[in-house]
Amino acid sequence: MSCYNASRKVLNWTSAIVHTDLLRVVSRRLVLATKTQSITTMASQEEECKGNLKAQLAKLFEVSLKVTVPNEADVDPLIAACTGKFGDYQCNNAMGLWSKIKGKGTQFRGPPAVGEAIKNNLPTSEMIDSCSVAGPGFVNVVLSKNWMAKSIQKMLVEGIDTWAPQPPVKTAVVDFSSPNIAKEMHVGHLRSTIIGDTLARMLEFSKVKVLRRNHVGDWGTQFGMLIEFLFEKFPNFEDATETAIGDLQAFYKASKQRFDSDPAFKERAQQAVVRLQGGEEKYRRAWAQICEISRTEFHKVYQRLGVHLEEKGESFYNPYIPGVIEGLTKQGLVEESQGARVIFIEGINIPLIVVKSDGGFNYASTDLAALWYRLNEEKAEWIMYVTDVGQQQHFDMVFKAAKRAGWLPQGDNYPKASHVGFGLVLGEDGKRFRTRNTEVVRLVDLLDEAKNRSKAALIERGKGEEWTEEEIESTADAVGYGAVKYADLKNNRLTNYTFNFDQMLNDKGNTAVYLLYAHARICSIIRRSGKDVEELKNKGTLVLEHKDERDLGLHLLQFAEVVEEACTNLLPNVVCDYLYNLSEIFSKFYSNAECKVIGSGKETSRLLLCEATAVVMRKCFNLLGITPIYKI
Repeated sequence: MSCYNASRKVLNWTSAIVHTDLLRVVSRRLVLATKTQSITTMASQEEECKGNLKAQLAKLFEVSLKVTVPNEADVDPLIAACTGKFGDYQCNNAMGLWSKIKGKGTQFRGPPAVGEAIKNNLPTSEMIDSCSVAGPGFVNVVLSKNWMAKSIQKMLVEGIDTWAPQPPVKTAVVDFSSPNIAKEMHVGHLRSTIIGDTLARMLEFSKVKVLRRNHVGDWGTQFGMLIEFLFEKFPNFEDATETAIGDLQAFYKASKQRFDSDPAFKERAQQAVVRLQGGEEKYRRAWAQICEISRTEFHKVYQRLGVHLEEKGESFYNPYIPGVIEGLTKQGLVEESQGARVIFIEGINIPLIVVKSDGGFNYASTDLAALWYRLNEEKAEWIMYVTDVGQQQHFDMVFKAAKRAGWLPQGDNYPKASHVGFGLVLGEDGKRFRTRNTEVVRLVDLLDEAKNRSKAALIERGKGEEWTEEEIESTADAVGYGAVKYADLKNNRLTNYTFNFDQMLNDKGNTAVYLLYAHARICSIIRRSGKDVEELKNKGTLVLEHKDERDLGLHLLQFAEVVEEACTNLLPNVVCDYLYNLSEIFSKFYSNAECKVIGSGKETSRLLLCEATAVVMRKCFNLLGITPIYKI
């Protein structure tokens, strides 16, 4: 019988020499299979694989495979985590090897014999306690609990950054959030903003230089009507402040209504666009003022969410468009079609329009110019676009055009561009989440509601009498905003999800509230012990004798490969699943009477295990953009 559940092979980021393929998901927990190629020295291998159990085991099995089948080239170890009782990890090469070597005069008589040879040829390693062969040659590995304990304690001393993945890229662009100027951020911007922020955080943790780009809609024909309306309402427009203009969304609606109903105003607005794009100073100043008012409002939302972005909007790339189009034309990619200039994409029955029939540019023009800039000026090796799934085809066409132009290599090699699509936020009725007046829900209103509900729950628990106002406010922020983020991120981003305050603010189940409280309880255990945990890290010794201790230790050690998987597949929910499972495994350990912490003979060791759990939980929170709380 086998515990082979390797439902997904993924790119292993432990070094440029570790690679993978992607298989479909068939189980709730994604399992990685690691491939490796030749390396230089064992010392460099260990450094490259630091923290990643799967990759460290792959290095050992690579040695064994070369001895077992020396005449077979490019045999890459396939390592998967076990979900059964036979071991912790498993090497699944035997069956594949047998299909290659049978009939070639091999000494082996079937996959089980191949598996036995792979097991017997493994080099000695302190990380392995025992190995066994099951079924058709699956080599099951049980890790040494002493090695596991030492590895966890080493992380506590050296810091969790030593468990960070090591992707084969140095610079990445994450293009996310991207609201439109003069329009308020609404619930539709929520997913792009928090998914993009989490991807950026995971890459930054992996020591990648991340360019967080806010590709705001700050250019286009709508600015003609906005500028003309501004001139009408405020003849001395430069004196018009955010307070004077009031609700920018209402200002936009009023200008649009005027544009649609007044032909004379419409004509002036169209002329204003020409003057703006022609660089006329008065119009540029008015445009800049409108942008700045919007920017101020956006910043308030980002500040509450703890999200940092650098704005490079559509207007930034506008000067690059003519040169990019000219270059593509010289390459023979741009063709005339019904008065427009287009690029035809193989396999897609509509062309990518890069110059409209009236000579104007569009989204495709801007996105091509932005992609060119990011590759050539910013030297990005991985560029991610976090938008709704409805834009999948558009970006697919842009990326294919870039490959035709030779900007991007064929296949999935670097540099590469990825569309990170996401589904809709739904209301209880199963339709797009809106207010009762069918208006789009403003993001500030949603965040206010989350915080207010969180604060009310704290007051109800009697914290108003125990805590300072500052503690109440900061905890309400952390729990309220964290609940909104986690409720989104725990879902596979490609699916729609239903927005429900009651569910996301529940302190039971897979919610941020439950996880934040679980972390606070662990911190409370450590405080109640009265011990200096920093001193324990250096002078104490962590052991994993009890099964529940070992289970918790194994899960902690799998943190590195989980983050790697989440980064590779651009799936934040993988981190959420891991975090929730960690909390459940810790709860099982702590509630077991045989694993008593404070006052037990193994207090020091178990306090170190509590601290390791808290450290890993805090890093998960950090990757998800959630602020931890330390008391409840």
